[in-house]
Amino acid sequence: MPRCPGVSYQRAVAAFSKIGFKVVRQSGHIIMTNGETDLVIPRNNPINAFTMDGIIVRAGLTVSEFRELL
Repeated sequence: MPRCPGVSYQRAVAAFSKIGFKVVRQSGHIIMTNGETDLVIPRNNPINAFTMDGIIVRAGLTVSEFRELL
């Protein structure tokens, strides 16, 4: 069951920027990196909840930590 529904890609990019991720490339997706981990964020409003959960885990966060960044 997804735990983080209804997040727009703009809010996700802003949240990940707060913890040191930088936008490297943009096209149909936004690629962000912190030098060690790459995140691929689709340009969907809102991002699918299952996809968002996977991105959060890849960034090394829990859903509650991510919600605090929003």
